Formats: sequence, structure tokens, C-alpha cells
Amino acid sequence: MTQPVGRLGATSIDCPDPAVLADFYCRLLGMHRMVETPDGQVIAITDGTHVLALMRVDDHVAPGWPDSGPPQQMHLDVTVTDLDDAVARAVQIGARQASEASEKAAEAAMPAGA
Repeated sequence: MTQPVGRLGATSIDCPDPAVLADFYCRLLGMHRMVETPDGQVIAITDGTHVLALMRVDDHVAPGWPDSGPPQQMHLDVTVTDLDDAVARAVQIGARQASEASEKAAEAAMPAGA
């Protein structure tokens, strides 16, 4: 096996408002704020294993997925035990349900235009 060059440090998400998105993902995934730049341009959150870095982009254009407009740029697969409850709770804290739930999956879009 070849020696890796490095390891994944964080998954970074561009957005118009890192604070809003950080609060959403903290509630959705049980994470907490790890570090924040003094100007609030970057906020990193963690669950102790994974790190999400939310980064302000002033001219950010949110994807129009699943309807039209700019295509989806990335997605996170979130494993849950009760899909209907998880969708309802995600919507309650700011997600937008993007498709009807099936037996195995539902799609929800992030808040804050991300």
C-alpha cells in the first residue's frame, strides 16, 4: 500500500452566512463549534471525529436543486433510525424538504441559501 500524502482535515461548505449554517448543522448532527475566525468568515464545527468548515462567500449562488438553476454542488448523507421523524426534525430546524420520503431516503436542502 502506498503511503498517503495526507489525511482529510475537514469538509468545507461555501455559504452566505456561516453562523446560520453552523447552528443548523450543530443541531442536525449533534456537533459543536470548534473554532471561529474573529470576523465570522469561517466557523468550524465538529462531533469529535468529523469537521465541517462553513465559509462565507459574499457572492455565493445557492444551487437551484432539485428544481432548476445552478446544480447541486455537494451533499451529505446522514444516517438515521426513523426517517419520517428525522425529516420532520430537520425541517423544524430550518431544512427545506426537497422530495417526498421513500422507505429508504428523503432529500432535504440546507437553510441559509447554501
